Amino acid sequence: MIRTKVFLFGLLLSFMASFSQESTVTFLALGDSYTIGTGEDINNNWPNQFTQILFKKGYKTESKILAAAGWTTEKLLMEIKMEDLQPNYSLVSLLIGVNNQYRGMDFESFKKDFTTLLDKCSELVQEDNRKVMVLSIPDWSVTPFARFKDKDRIVTELKAYNTYIKEETEKRNMLYIEITKQSRNAEVNPALLASDSLHPSKKMYKLWAKKISKMVLKELN
Repeated sequence: MIRTKVFLFGLLLSFMASFSQESTVTFLALGDSYTIGTGEDINNNWPNQFTQILFKKGYKTESKILAAAGWTTEKLLMEIKMEDLQPNYSLVSLLIGVNNQYRGMDFESFKKDFTTLLDKCSELVQEDNRKVMVLSIPDWSVTPFARFKDKDRIVTELKAYNTYIKEETEKRNMLYIEITKQSRNAEVNPALLASDSLHPSKKMYKLWAKKISKMVLKELN
């Protein structure tokens, strides 16, 4: 545990050293419904709330979100290729995989796609991997939408997904951000869910944005 904390401290220190309040932080958020904010006003999704926090701290930001409901790792890779993104981003985030799990898709195919996505994220920040943030997949088993589903299976599969995501992220010296535990609070607090009883609400996204910004801005404060 101590080694992990020291590693993250050093990672964040080097991460923030490359930014200054005089420069513009260009942020690209890649993902699915959890990134675009399905069920909420787009201004309330976590990437936009995150950039709002950066702005309040004095950072100029330019952000782009490439995400949509239902996207799998394969679909995200296709969209990235179509967008012809240039490797000039200050910060890139990745949150993907829940639709692979939900549809019962082949886990080995997910792993192949995910590592390709990590390589692409690295390319987009010119191989400065400390500028890549990878978020864990939220646990949708606690939502009313899952009440007639096999919740034990969902939890087991998501654990396998998130274990792989964490291992591959940290192997590349990227920043892994765990939000799965926070997502489970929706089981006892319905206000953390959007009206569709599945996706996060503005309040949940705010919790994620605060956690992410706290990790990024810790050394500046």
